[in-house]
Amino acid sequence: MSKKIILMQGNEACVEGALAAGMRFFAGYPITPSTEIAEISAEKLPKLGGKFIQMEDEIASMGAIIGASLTGFKSMTATSGPGFSLKQENIGFACLAEIPCVVVNVQRGGPSTGLPTLPAQGDVMQTRWGTHGDHPIIVISPSSVREVYDMTIRAFNLSEKYRVPCILLMDEVVAHMREKVELPEQSSIDIINRKYLNPSMSVYKPYMDYDGDGIPPMMNFGDGLPYHVTGLIHDISGFPSTNADVSKDLLNRLMSKIYNNLDDILEYENIYTEDAETVIVSFGSTARSVHRAVYLLRQEGFKVGMLRLKTIWPFAHKAIKKLKQTPVRNLLVAEMNFGQLLETVKASAEGAFRTYGLNKYNGELITPQEVINKVREVAKHA
Repeated sequence: MSKKIILMQGNEACVEGALAAGMRFFAGYPITPSTEIAEISAEKLPKLGGKFIQMEDEIASMGAIIGASLTGFKSMTATSGPGFSLKQENIGFACLAEIPCVVVNVQRGGPSTGLPTLPAQGDVMQTRWGTHGDHPIIVISPSSVREVYDMTIRAFNLSEKYRVPCILLMDEVVAHMREKVELPEQSSIDIINRKYLNPSMSVYKPYMDYDGDGIPPMMNFGDGLPYHVTGLIHDISGFPSTNADVSKDLLNRLMSKIYNNLDDILEYENIYTEDAETVIVSFGSTARSVHRAVYLLRQEGFKVGMLRLKTIWPFAHKAIKKLKQTPVRNLLVAEMNFGQLLETVKASAEGAFRTYGLNKYNGELITPQEVINKVREVAKHA
């Protein structure tokens, strides 16, 4: 069987992965550096019987994919900083109403309109806490073009499985670089679809935990029995409630369906951490520079390793705690921002390591040499 090997851009890989996962609805608004995702979706979705809509703004785009998902379509939108800010209220709605959807955020320099054509990783905390209130969310971050393809599929699978918005957090470098990619056969791809209830049943309570796993099955809106969807705290019938016990039970279930399944949701990669004295925590395009720096430093005799986060939220606290069983003395968090993950890493370390930040926020990628220089600096203070 011939291999499907092509030269592919990150944004293109995102669309190909989404289509392979079953995306059949995209609503969005052009914004650098994510625009190619909308353009390619507009070209390819109609050929597969899907729908593309360019909305009037990012607020409407998020609302549109929520509506499409409720009718049974796997749905996605893509944006960058300012547009992602506009989506936050409807992301909160999707979290509370438990509506599967995928939101791609291709990060660029900020705040405000910032640096539209240059990379950053300044939306890390916004992906977790951008919408108000306690809410469940899954955020994953690729570092290569092939990984964009695979993680887009995974984003749909996680979203469908846990009835939660899943954010694919890229940055301009990953989105726009081109790499040789070998795509898998469609038949070899694991696809997860939401739990579905047959509309022939006589009574449907849309938020009843029928299976006891914290994830209510869905019925497509318009297929059978009517049901109520709201952004208010609601009971199992979907209607608003101010009852304290109902509120507590609902929020507990929303959070528990994520935190009870961390082994399934969390993905991270350890490289040379077994004997490392310094471990560099990174994600996205920064991880590429870190990987090169680790290779060069080890050639010089430095005992350095790397922890690459593929799942950003929920945070992989256990990955940091496992490092306590190794010779690690120093943690270095490399990210293109002022240090958004640094405090979370420190909290996970619980004082077991000296923790440092390597931060860059001028629209330029952190280079391998900058990583090398920082590791040498840390070594001098050890």
